[in-house]
Amino acid sequence: MTKTKIAVIGGSGIYEIDGLENAEWISVDSPWGPPSDQLLTGTLDGMPMVFLPRHGRGHVHSPTTVPYRANIDALKRLGCTDVISVSACGSFREEMAPGDFVIVDQFIDRTIAREKSFFGTGCVAHVSVAHPTCPRLGATCLETARTAGINVHNGGTYLAMEGPQFSSLAESKMYREVWGSDVIGMTNMPEAKLAREAELCYASVAMITDYDSWHPDHGEVDVTSIIATLKGNGEKARALIKGLPARLDTTRAPCPHGCDRALDHAIMTAPEARDPKIVAKLDAVAGRVL
Repeated sequence: MTKTKIAVIGGSGIYEIDGLENAEWISVDSPWGPPSDQLLTGTLDGMPMVFLPRHGRGHVHSPTTVPYRANIDALKRLGCTDVISVSACGSFREEMAPGDFVIVDQFIDRTIAREKSFFGTGCVAHVSVAHPTCPRLGATCLETARTAGINVHNGGTYLAMEGPQFSSLAESKMYREVWGSDVIGMTNMPEAKLAREAELCYASVAMITDYDSWHPDHGEVDVTSIIATLKGNGEKARALIKGLPARLDTTRAPCPHGCDRALDHAIMTAPEARDPKIVAKLDAVAGRVL
């Protein structure tokens, strides 16, 4: 059995957690560089919780410059077991309207300027991201959102674009009509891949702010309207987070979907050929198998 410790990565509009007791901002050193910000630790209804503002307080990191590896490494070092990613996104579906939430279960990764793995030359590993989110944790977020009165959709494909610009009309139509994406955002990749490499259960809660640029009645994406919707979405997200401890046991058995054992057969480099410097950096992420 493992002690449950929830991590919440807050995206645009989410910079705090209501009701967190014994709250303290702490610095965490990571061999992958500094995380986006200090991490807020405490307990919520008796459940240990860590909060990390993805863009940093004051929104100082663009989607490209978010230090994704340092963020996931820091959460792992603090003993987190379950990561809930909350992020703003656009919608490609009429029925997925601004203000709705989507429990994402698939990704198309179109990012091109980010480090996407903890592993590489000196210690090579390949993990499966066929199912990149944890169904158990996603189901928990779904039921918690429904209980909080949020209009939430179960399942969806998230198109991760590099940004920081929004899509062209041609791109928006291609992502929607040809590729079959449901929502679009800029921050869940490589975050989800890194969480899998770190053997963390990961759930993605996408908060819809707009219809991207494909919708004939809504025109191009406007930051002013997005910010207005973000405010309402932030209140809903805090309600969802508030309800999580009641649905997660303080201790749990190994993940039934194997998220916490993703590295069992992933490392390809022979022990004698591994670079000691790389191995040392992997102490938190892959210490269980190294």
